[in-house]
Amino acid sequence: MKEPAKSFAFVKIGGFSGTNDRLLEHLRRQFPDLDADVIDIQDLKVVNRSDAARLLYSVARDYGLASCITRSRVNSRVIRTAYCFRKIREHLLRRLSQKQYLFTFQTQSLFDASVPGTPHFLYTDHTHLLNLTYPGKRHTPMASAEWVGLERSMYQNSQLNFTMSAHVSRSLVEQYGCPPTRVECVYAGCNVARVDAGDLGLERFAQKNILFVGIDWHRKGGAVLLEAFHEVRRAHPTAQLTIVGCAPNVSMAGCRVVGRMQPAEVARFYQTASVFCMPTTVEPFGIVFLEAFAHGLPIVTTGIGALPDFVEQGRSGYMVDCNDAAQLASRLNELLADPARCAAFGARGQALVGDRYTWHATAERLAAHIKRSVSVYARVGQHTTCWPETKASFAARFAT
Repeated sequence: MKEPAKSFAFVKIGGFSGTNDRLLEHLRRQFPDLDADVIDIQDLKVVNRSDAARLLYSVARDYGLASCITRSRVNSRVIRTAYCFRKIREHLLRRLSQKQYLFTFQTQSLFDASVPGTPHFLYTDHTHLLNLTYPGKRHTPMASAEWVGLERSMYQNSQLNFTMSAHVSRSLVEQYGCPPTRVECVYAGCNVARVDAGDLGLERFAQKNILFVGIDWHRKGGAVLLEAFHEVRRAHPTAQLTIVGCAPNVSMAGCRVVGRMQPAEVARFYQTASVFCMPTTVEPFGIVFLEAFAHGLPIVTTGIGALPDFVEQGRSGYMVDCNDAAQLASRLNELLADPARCAAFGARGQALVGDRYTWHATAERLAAHIKRSVSVYARVGQHTTCWPETKASFAARFAT
């Protein structure tokens, strides 16, 4: 009898906004009898100098010659070329085939780490075709049909596709044809500890300090926020806007631009804020919103991406239409005029983070599904990777 595998592979690219380290830590706790073999694609040296010409050609072919003008443009598009996808796949197959794993697990939908004969699981915050659903100017260049086809096969090769939010689950089903039985929303964790708003004092909500935390000022709706803040100052002359994470050229009364900071240093800005506002126009998930909730802040944002999953309209915050400065200003004015409402909204957001958005809870959900799926896989073999049409057919197939 073959000796059971004693490890699982955790395949990633870099830090993934802190997600990879936290998730790996908690998955290890869920599988204490297994060793975690961590594979970072950045360490595999997938491409070298001999690939440069081919990669440049692939970017030009898929995205146009203008995409090759600067190194930053090329670098941002290379990962979504069919040539790079296949190169990563080739390296991963070679690396993962050297060892027997109970299962393989990857974060993000940028590569395929599945190995024939081993249950594979994928955890993602986004799909590429979701970029077609965001309003206004498209910030992410669309990949070729060939790359999207490879992305689709990646989901098909996964035993289960785990998502951070409901809109990604819908995309997998509606845009990629994944059966609902192969898609599970397990949410994500907040990377900061919950802060007791009572310890910080109710008076902070009366200080009328609006906080923006984001690196991409334009994509995160910074210009619209600035326009709205101009109107807010008419109703609340003492209102303040603190901008953390980026450094736009802003010269408006009441605005303070802090710029880039280490994550640990951002906490003090949350603690002195009254309202968190980021009217984003493209948002795969948005960990910063959970951080704002963890600090007991009400939120004003747009109703896109994962935001409807955790912002309850009129209960923990407000969602407005994208690029609607007047609507944004109106909601900010309501909250700045009512510190008690701010405190109530923030408390409800805190409760949601504590109940749903922790890495411990997310890892528990993941582990439960993985253990069931691996058990079924061991009983019936590799053909379980064929997608069942319905939950009923899935249940019938593995009933015995």
